[in-house]
Amino acid sequence: MQPRRVVITAAGAVSPLGLTGRQLWDGLLEGRCGLGPIRSFDAAGFDCKIAGEVPAYNIRNYVPKSHRKATKLMSRDIELAVIASHEAVQNSGWITKACEGQTPTLISERTAINFGAGFISCDLVEMAQSVCHCITDGKFDIHKWGSVGMPTLTPLWLLKFLPNMLPCHVAIIHDIQGPSNTITCGEVGAYLAVSEAAEIIVRGDVDTALAGGGDARINPLGILRQSLMKRANGSSNDNPAAACRPFDHKATGTIFSEAAGVLVLEEMQSAKQRGAKLIAEIVGSGSSHSLNPDFLHLSPDGISVQTAVEMAMQEAGIGAEKLDLIIPCGSGIPSDDAAEANGIQNALGRAVADIPVWPIKSMLGHSVAAAGALDLIAAVKAIETGSIGKAVNFDTPIDGCQLQVVRQSLQKKFRYVLCCGYSFGGQTAAVLLKAIED
Repeated sequence: MQPRRVVITAAGAVSPLGLTGRQLWDGLLEGRCGLGPIRSFDAAGFDCKIAGEVPAYNIRNYVPKSHRKATKLMSRDIELAVIASHEAVQNSGWITKACEGQTPTLISERTAINFGAGFISCDLVEMAQSVCHCITDGKFDIHKWGSVGMPTLTPLWLLKFLPNMLPCHVAIIHDIQGPSNTITCGEVGAYLAVSEAAEIIVRGDVDTALAGGGDARINPLGILRQSLMKRANGSSNDNPAAACRPFDHKATGTIFSEAAGVLVLEEMQSAKQRGAKLIAEIVGSGSSHSLNPDFLHLSPDGISVQTAVEMAMQEAGIGAEKLDLIIPCGSGIPSDDAAEANGIQNALGRAVADIPVWPIKSMLGHSVAAAGALDLIAAVKAIETGSIGKAVNFDTPIDGCQLQVVRQSLQKKFRYVLCCGYSFGGQTAAVLLKAIED
C-alpha cells in the first residue's frame, strides 16, 4: 500500500501587508514594510511605540448571515483566524456550509482543523467596570474579585479569550466535524499545528485539513509583557521601516504584530481526483526544545533548532545539499538570531554556504502564533512562482552568522524549501516543503 502524501492546495492570510494572501506576497516581493506607529491604543508611555497592525476590516463581511451574532463573542485573534480561513476555503474551490444557497462539497467528517494560538489578552476597557468594583482606598483588592468583580462580567465573557475558540468558530462556520486541536506553544504554534494536521491525513483519519495560526498581540498587555522581557525594540520609534533587522549586527530587538495564516492540506490522490491545484507537498517536519538558563532566550548553541531541522530533513529523506531556500524565524533579537544561525549552520554543515536565506519579519514583524503560518505561505508562493524578494534591513551579519541572507531578489526553481522557527519558551519546529513534480 502506497503511503499517503500531503499536499497544500490553497492558503489565506491577513497581515500588516493586507487582508489577503495576495497582498502579503506582493508586499514581500516588493520589500514593503507593514510596521508603523501603534494605532489601536495610546502607546505614549511604552518604550516601543510601533507594531505591525492589520488594515481596517469588518468581520461581518467574512461570515455567513447565520453566524453574525457570534461575532460579538470574537476577540481580535479569532476574527483574524476567521478572515484567513475564509480566503483559504475560497481559494481551495471547496464549497462549505458558509456558502449559503449552495450545496457543500467539503466532506465535513473527513476534514480536520488545527490552529496555533497564543495568549489572548483581555480587553482592558471591557474589564474596567469590573475592576473598579474592587477598588479599596485607591488600590485594587484581589480579595473582592471573586465575589464583587467577576459577577459583573458578561456571562459569555470567557468565550472571547479561550485559545481553542479560533478553530471552534472556523469549524462551526464551515461545518468541519473531523479532529480539532489548538496548539499553544507560542511562536511555533502554527508550525506544530500544520505538522500535526499533516500527520492526521497521513494516518488516514481525514483527507483534508485547515491548519495554521492566528495571534493579535497589539494591545497594552501584550506589548507591555514583551517590553518588560526586553524583546521589543524601543529605539526605532521614529523609523519603523528599519526597526526589525534579522541577523544584522545593528539589531536591537523585534517588533510585534498581528496576523493569521491558514493552509488547506489534502491527501494527494483525493486532491487530484477533485481537480485541485497542487502547489507544494509537505515532506518533513521536526520539533525539539532547549532553553538558555536565563529562561528568556534560546541556548546559544541552537541545539534545538539543529535537532528540528535534522529531523525534518531525515523524514524527507534528503541531505542539506538538496535545499533551495530557507525561511528562518529571524526575529531581530541578537542573542536568539545568533543561536538560530548556529543551529541551522550545525544542521546543514558546509551546504549552508550555498543556500539562500530569506527572513521576512523585517517587513511583517513577529506575529507570534501566526508567524509560522506566514512563513509557510511565503514558502508555498516561492515554490509556485519561482521568485523571492530581497532581505530587508540586512547589511552586515552578526558575529558568527554564516547564513547566506539574500541581498537581492532572486528567481529560480525552488524544489525544497525549509521553514523553521523557535518560541521564546525554547520550543523549536521545522517544516520542509517540496515542489510538486509529475
